[in-house]
Amino acid sequence: MLRVGLTGGIGSGKSTVAGYLRELGAEVSESDEMGRALMEPGRAAFAEIVRAFGPEVVRGDGRLDRARLAEMAFRGGRLDELNDIVHPAVIEAQQRWASEVFRRDPAAVAVVVSALIFEVERNARARGEKESMLADWRRRIDRVVVVTAPDEVKIARYADRLASAGAGRDAAEADARSRLAHQIGDDIKAAKADYVLENSGDLASLKAQTVQLWQRLTAESNKLAQNESLK
Repeated sequence: MLRVGLTGGIGSGKSTVAGYLRELGAEVSESDEMGRALMEPGRAAFAEIVRAFGPEVVRGDGRLDRARLAEMAFRGGRLDELNDIVHPAVIEAQQRWASEVFRRDPAAVAVVVSALIFEVERNARARGEKESMLADWRRRIDRVVVVTAPDEVKIARYADRLASAGAGRDAAEADARSRLAHQIGDDIKAAKADYVLENSGDLASLKAQTVQLWQRLTAESNKLAQNESLK
């Protein structure tokens, strides 16, 4: 079994890589999707968010007003506070998911897709945490893969996605820049990663890189299944 963290800034293309890996045979868990599920009414994270951010983040139908919450988190300087509520629940749920994957297939490659693997650890350690779930998250992963792209390319991709959903382009680009400002730069992430995939826009190249990556990950997973060291 091999636990893989797949990360990259917004618009980097990590979801595209995740899709390729899923096609190749990987088990994939998207942190954003899991986080949204854990923020639904009745879940512990929902109650904690309402307690911390106030009833104004709840819509008339009883669910979270995600746009209002995002505004308070990013523009109000409370992103770390929100992440500290949601991320522990996500990490715990993904650990249970990975355990079930490996129970079914000891040689599986389980990929967790998250934009903030390094940021979560950085923020926890900046608060003086050393052994908490957030501070040692990186150590719970066997391999980290970073998808990189120039920032302007990331911003354009993000704005394209939001504009197609009806958002104004200027506002979408401003939102992208705000989010990138809270994320660690690609150069730092790449230096700490085990594998780096470059995605400036050529999807054929990105897929070829992903196929090569998959071959390496499956070889490493087989070693672990046979109780061999990866070092």
